[in-house]
Amino acid sequence: MIAERIEEAFGRPEPTDDDHELFLEFRGLLGTGAVRAAEPDPAVEHRWRVNPWVKRGILLGFRIGAIERYEIGGGLLHFSDKSTFPPKSSPPSRSTRIVPGGSAVREGAFLGRGVTCMPPMYVNVGAWIGDGTMIDSHALVGSCAQVGERCHLSAAAQIGGVLEPVGALPVIIEDDVLVGGNCGVYEGTVVGRGAVLGAGVILTRTTPVYDIARGEVLRARDDGPLVIPEEAVVVPGSRPLRRGVGREWGLSLSAPVIVKYRDDRTDARVLLEELLR
Repeated sequence: MIAERIEEAFGRPEPTDDDHELFLEFRGLLGTGAVRAAEPDPAVEHRWRVNPWVKRGILLGFRIGAIERYEIGGGLLHFSDKSTFPPKSSPPSRSTRIVPGGSAVREGAFLGRGVTCMPPMYVNVGAWIGDGTMIDSHALVGSCAQVGERCHLSAAAQIGGVLEPVGALPVIIEDDVLVGGNCGVYEGTVVGRGAVLGAGVILTRTTPVYDIARGEVLRARDDGPLVIPEEAVVVPGSRPLRRGVGREWGLSLSAPVIVKYRDDRTDARVLLEELLR
């Protein structure tokens, strides 16, 4: 199995000539979505399983790659990067649109059918983007992040990436999620199917989320991720400091708040015009 071959190559102190061919085979599987850094698994409490060997394969590519100069437009645009991670091209047969104007997708990322990428945006190696998703201007999808089908990542949204530690769960955005403008979703967060993140929401594994619709505070448990429930509508909020000088000064901390769960009114507001895709 390729997983065993990747683990063996990663464990060698010095790469061999065969490692380059192995990496190209591995990168091809990443690019077609055949292997993923994390994948759905109903046997896991939070429904997602990490594949650490995939991250090791990506790190192997950084180890064996040389710095190479790339030129586009006869040298009008040029940049330098690892030879193992050139820009990705997307065949028209997949109906994927990478609109010109500063957008880039790194080889080793997977773009599903009908994905639309508005400029300028960036998708890093190991990321997985499901069918029909729109990535808006200035949005970032980090290394190994998993984004489901029919999602909308609004302008300037950041979906954090994580390569190390290799066992860490990357950011998971499940199907039919709307991520509002200027949102940040970072390591150790799973956003459940159909959830809506209002503009400016920031989520990390250590962020408490205040669910006023159900009267509970959501936190990551033990070594698990922070999980935003399916169809939750999350907006930025604040909570006052109640002790010490923070209270004296009248300070508050930012706090994401679940104000309700999706209904017909919410669906109408977040519907993305299909003609844009």
